Amino acid sequence: MNTEEINEIYFGDVDLPVNPGRREFIKKLGAGLFIIFTVKPFGLIAEEEEDKVKREDFNLFLRIREDGRVECYTGKIEMGQGITTSLAQVLAEELEVELNSIDMIMGDTDLCPYDAGTWGSLTTRLFDPVLRAAAIEARMELIKLASAELKISEDQLKAENGFVVAVKDKTLKVSYGSLTKGKRIVKTVRRAPVFKKPADFKKVGKMISATNAILKVTGKAKYSGDIQLPGMLYAAISRPPAHGSKLLSVDKSKAEAIPGVKVMVIENLVAVLHANPNMAANAAAAIKAEWSKPEVLATDKTIFKYLVEQGKETRVVEEKGNLELGFADADFILDAEYHDGYKAHASIETHTATAYFEGDRLIIWASTQTPFGTRKDLATKFNVPLEKVLVKPILLGGGFGGKTSNDQAIEVALLAKESGTPVQLAWTREEEFMYDKFRHAAVMQIKAGVKKSGKIVAWKYNIYCAGNRGVNDFYGIPNLRVALYDKKGIHPFGTGAWRAPGNNTTTFARESHIDVLADKIGMDPLAFRLANVSNSKLERTLRLAEKTFKYTSAKPGKNRGCGIALGFDAGTYVAVIAEVEVNPSTGVVKVLRVVCAQDMGQVVNPHGATVQAEGCITMGLGYALYEDIAFNWGEVITRNFDNYEFTRFSTTAPVEVAFIDDMNAPPQGGGEPAIICVGGAIANAVFHASGARVNQMPVIPELILANHK
Repeated sequence: MNTEEINEIYFGDVDLPVNPGRREFIKKLGAGLFIIFTVKPFGLIAEEEEDKVKREDFNLFLRIREDGRVECYTGKIEMGQGITTSLAQVLAEELEVELNSIDMIMGDTDLCPYDAGTWGSLTTRLFDPVLRAAAIEARMELIKLASAELKISEDQLKAENGFVVAVKDKTLKVSYGSLTKGKRIVKTVRRAPVFKKPADFKKVGKMISATNAILKVTGKAKYSGDIQLPGMLYAAISRPPAHGSKLLSVDKSKAEAIPGVKVMVIENLVAVLHANPNMAANAAAAIKAEWSKPEVLATDKTIFKYLVEQGKETRVVEEKGNLELGFADADFILDAEYHDGYKAHASIETHTATAYFEGDRLIIWASTQTPFGTRKDLATKFNVPLEKVLVKPILLGGGFGGKTSNDQAIEVALLAKESGTPVQLAWTREEEFMYDKFRHAAVMQIKAGVKKSGKIVAWKYNIYCAGNRGVNDFYGIPNLRVALYDKKGIHPFGTGAWRAPGNNTTTFARESHIDVLADKIGMDPLAFRLANVSNSKLERTLRLAEKTFKYTSAKPGKNRGCGIALGFDAGTYVAVIAEVEVNPSTGVVKVLRVVCAQDMGQVVNPHGATVQAEGCITMGLGYALYEDIAFNWGEVITRNFDNYEFTRFSTTAPVEVAFIDDMNAPPQGGGEPAIICVGGAIANAVFHASGARVNQMPVIPELILANHK
């Protein structure tokens, strides 16, 4: 099957370009109005410089087709966060078209502009104004074209529902499609955009369901594992027992005795190919491989001590005042150490990829958050130019940061090249747990001083392996030092981004210790936070949470308690209040309800923002109460859902989400902020329900019973 046939099946009738310059790139797509947006501030570029713009220089482009449909090309990908809907919403708003007339074309490394990856809740924050500006430029250009055709001055025309119409006589109009018919018009954004006022919004701020929801619920949405190619073989891999293992010997005889099996040994990779995935798995199980095992330096029981012993101060994130004077001024000084273990991403779709070679060109569908990064990794691995690797767009069945790493793409490409056939590799759940880039285990040491009046006067915060995301002070503490401790290679296996990486951990520690201080001076934890918080946006967010929750006390009843946590992530301020019930005999926690308030500026799609926050809370309950990885250094013991517990339907609490109404502010991130506060809110609620101060996540029954007072 050649590239044209693949495109026809999976993309349509677009003839894909091969990393051309800007002009050649646009020519491949045919007629229409193209708006190029460059990486310069606001995308502004002088007309005489237009020919100098290369493909690598633009972030996105729009195309108004001859049939009136609007195409938006971006290197971003969709993994359930809903940007195919929210980006289309802002585009429809500024371009004056219906949402269903927009096609979002995402993540194709040959067809779309470069993008570093979809992570960090950056899409809305950084992409939204860029896309709006491009839409405004397109609208202005269409009005200019319509002015010439209708013989009406531009100031007497307006864009409306895919047409340019005369202000005084709406029967005089011309469609976007007819204005672009037979033309190829390429423009860059040359003027600072004037965005619509919120009072004039027709689509932004409206509750709109995901535009791909029907595809998903009907099973028509395609993922990497849905790709089927003629002659394709399925791969199964015989894995080592631990990270750091080396292959010593391999006996392939039993596997090769199975009809249709092809056994391949490439470097440290021992793989089996077969036309039937179950037969491939059976053959892989029949391989007898001998591996070396690395020295055990720590286990899940000793890892926190190991991190502190090995960690070295790498950076001071924030420092102000004088700690010595601050502690001298305090009426009470309290210090504690907080722990957080490794967490898996555990997305429903495991790392999957399907690949084949067409001559010297690699075509691959990979479940990746970083298609351009994956392309670069593959080009480097095979020592070929970037244009020889095509990463095709595909939906992801969850990412959460875990699919910024794409070892499965390298593996499947090696197998496809060596075998000369299309190959599909879908990691098993056991492989997913083994090779997931886990969220870091971490240790946080906090020493704080507080006055009897309720004012925090000193804060010393040492953070081992959790990073600096979200750790800057918003409590107005006059004497403070926040320092990071880490060491290259300190972890026994791969670690990486995990939905607001590090911020979950450090927020848990900070907000737990804030409660410790409040309890010491006998002050309600909500009142204590209000007495200290120095950020007005965070204060109003906490007030909204208080009102929505109808908060009255941290101790609402026997064996019941409420917990609060505040945080900041991706430009968004968050306050979470949770109510729990703790069984005094078993220590089992039942979460009764959770309220999440957010100040995320302009809320483009309240429906999408709500379900993102609900997803964060649900996922956060898992890391707060259940999820933990057992390991013996490089040997991962937790390998499936039978011993990796997470939030189930039966343990999912009612969640209520509220937003600050600030449509005049720029939009901020929504895919991660709500999750950061869950651990702290739950730990604090458990304390107020049971008297057990648990300084380690997950807050499991054994720790609750052991710390009960």
